Amino acid sequence: MHSLLWALLACSTTAPVEATLEPEAVVAEAPAPQPAARLERVVAVGDLHADLDQALAVLQMAGVVDASGQWSGGTDTLVQTGDTTDRGPDSKEVIQLMAQLEQQAEAAGGRVVALLGNHEVMNLVGDWRYVSEGDLADYGGSVEVRETAFGPEGEEGSWLRKHGVVAVVDRVAYAHGGITAEWARKGVDAINATPYPQLGSDSPIWYRGFILDPEPTICRALEDSLVELSADRMVMGHTTQNSGRILSRCQGRILGIDTGISSHYGGNLAALELRSGDAWALYVTGPEDLPDP
Repeated sequence: MHSLLWALLACSTTAPVEATLEPEAVVAEAPAPQPAARLERVVAVGDLHADLDQALAVLQMAGVVDASGQWSGGTDTLVQTGDTTDRGPDSKEVIQLMAQLEQQAEAAGGRVVALLGNHEVMNLVGDWRYVSEGDLADYGGSVEVRETAFGPEGEEGSWLRKHGVVAVVDRVAYAHGGITAEWARKGVDAINATPYPQLGSDSPIWYRGFILDPEPTICRALEDSLVELSADRMVMGHTTQNSGRILSRCQGRILGIDTGISSHYGGNLAALELRSGDAWALYVTGPEDLPDP
């Protein structure tokens, strides 16, 4: 009886079942964010001040126009930081050149970014204190003819009014004078929509602090502007460098490119070249590497 019972119990005993575990889920690491591709080549030139010959010379030296003044930059981007007018005799011709290059560059897959400086704005609001006799003579010596040309319906005036005073291109902020943090907080679109009479002495067309103020002070202030603009550096004209060389401050975060290109300021040919973000100064003597932030 006992042996039979044990036999039955042995037959009915279930063998232990090994626990089966689900394999651990493999969590793939998200790929590290890749920096956005930089534009292969950006050229920036400063104040031209109504000097067509010097404007053509600096643009040809920079490789964006050919000997006949036609766009030769292919897919390059050209930024001009304002003050095409006044001082010299060729406001009309320099503005027409920029308008022509804008169209030709677009057709070639490139781009021209033309900004307004304080002198364009002065002309648009009727302040002609720096208009040369030669410039007026270019309009037949007629104040009325020139006023019409720079008016809302005029050729020069209508083209200028389509353009802003600041731009951010490939993480570089451009302005004629400089963009303080107060203005940067408004944003590029709001700055460019600001009525001209409101562009006072601290505005992007007039401000000189980033070039003239003590470097330790302005470097800290600059950082606030760059954060607001999502930019790595700021490029500006307006304040002429008597050395004829591009000015670098704050470890390359500030570049001053008004080198006195026009004959009125010495005819110092210089342009800024950014090769995938790497800054170079272009001179007739050859390129020179600039500090990068």
